[in-house]
Amino acid sequence: MKNSLCEARQSFLPKLPDCLKNLSKLIFEKGPSTTSHADSSEIEKLFPRLYGQPIVEAKNGDHLAFRPLRVGVVLSGGQAAGGHNVITGLFDALKSMDHDSELHGFLNGPSGIIDHKAVLLKAEKLESYRNQGGFDLIGAGRTKIETDEQLQKSLKTIKAMELDGLVIIGGDDSNTNAAVLAEYFKTEGCDTQVIGVPKTIDGDLKNEHIEVSFGFDTATKTYSEALGNIARDCLSAKKYTHFVKLMGRSASHIALECALKVHPNVTLISEEVLEKQMTLADITTYVADTVQKRSELGKDYGIILIPEGLIEFIPEVKQLISELNEQLAKSDTPALSPASQQAFNNLPENIQKQLLLDRDPHGNVQVSHINTESLVAEMVKKELKERKFEGRFSPVLHFFGYEGRAGLPSNFDATYTYALGHVAALLINHGYSGYMAAVQNLKAPSEEWVVKGIPITSMLNMEVRKGKKKPVIKKALVELDSAGFKTFKSNREAWAEGDHYEYPGPIQFFGDSSLTDTHPLTM
Repeated sequence: MKNSLCEARQSFLPKLPDCLKNLSKLIFEKGPSTTSHADSSEIEKLFPRLYGQPIVEAKNGDHLAFRPLRVGVVLSGGQAAGGHNVITGLFDALKSMDHDSELHGFLNGPSGIIDHKAVLLKAEKLESYRNQGGFDLIGAGRTKIETDEQLQKSLKTIKAMELDGLVIIGGDDSNTNAAVLAEYFKTEGCDTQVIGVPKTIDGDLKNEHIEVSFGFDTATKTYSEALGNIARDCLSAKKYTHFVKLMGRSASHIALECALKVHPNVTLISEEVLEKQMTLADITTYVADTVQKRSELGKDYGIILIPEGLIEFIPEVKQLISELNEQLAKSDTPALSPASQQAFNNLPENIQKQLLLDRDPHGNVQVSHINTESLVAEMVKKELKERKFEGRFSPVLHFFGYEGRAGLPSNFDATYTYALGHVAALLINHGYSGYMAAVQNLKAPSEEWVVKGIPITSMLNMEVRKGKKKPVIKKALVELDSAGFKTFKSNREAWAEGDHYEYPGPIQFFGDSSLTDTHPLTM
């Protein structure tokens, strides 16, 4: 059975920035050399051939001669709406530069590079994936290419396929991996250019050069539609308090964006919790106070937003998780400090088990698996009972996660990713490696967007992973002096006691551009 909406989306034509409309009149102008985000001496030692590369910006001018290019592309990490448009944008740009160019898709993530599993991507195959969600064209995976054996096998694949370029579409870890591969290829005398593309719904791959990662806009609009529906249910049933955990790993960008879109009664921002050194008891009191105040106003209902990574920003739990990450890298029986042991003992048994048993690929606590919404709801329930609360408190728990990752991309994400694909192709053609494709001025109409290439080493710092220091792209957390947070802060007291809910509804693909082409509010 054919889906008419999906078919209609296939015909959507993203509007390219003016500078990308005639690739034959484009050059990259070099800026000053760059340094790393932090730990410059260590980063320079690890990336001697990439370190210090300049930021480059697309300008009109005499271009380098086009020639047929053979390029590989890989989807790395979790899904984010727009990934297919990076690929179609990359394909269209390569073909417009030289019709004999080829694009090869590595299957099921970076492991496809290691195992030499790839397919030639052809126009007829790509047509049905234009402006579509998901990563199912070639699949994705979370394999990291970091061991000597993995690097050697990857180089063997690249050489066997005679690739001029490799495009890695991924988040902070995946783009760090792109820098590792670019450095290794240069060390081994391989001329294949490696380019990264900023992808993650979490919104934490951003800095002064990367305004937003793709997929964030679609995900937050998807979650906000559901939150608006819950808000309507609150006003209709008038008897449930909804605790909603939102995906976002560490940073609270998704929670803040959804709060500005929907105006829930309470939104916890992990970065503020850390700034104020709020304990679990402080958080419990804050939420319980809001529940009680609303009840006194005859409102035994509400919406509480909880960022996925909240638990590791609570000071005593943050220290506990830090000790567990370090200890469990050495032994299955952690030796905790007295303070951390006390914090551990105060947690419900199910949370204790999750902290000990669920580990991510880096050996760290699997924060996304911790039922933080249940923890907060239980603590609030206990607090209200101790207060002899006489109102109604009926908590309902939700986790919005995978629902936002693979849907049809918003017009913003579809257009943004299509442009990113073009930028990646151009960076390869002009001989740049170890760069991330960047598009700026995203609040303006797409015709006015600015195209750049950003050295990945400029975003790196050293962090402890599995007990060892590793180079990684610095995650961007919510800035408490940002315009978005200030807007939230100035309104949250009114939102807490009143019913100021907004109902964003579904993503708008057609019609008034003021509704269809909106960008994230926190950008």
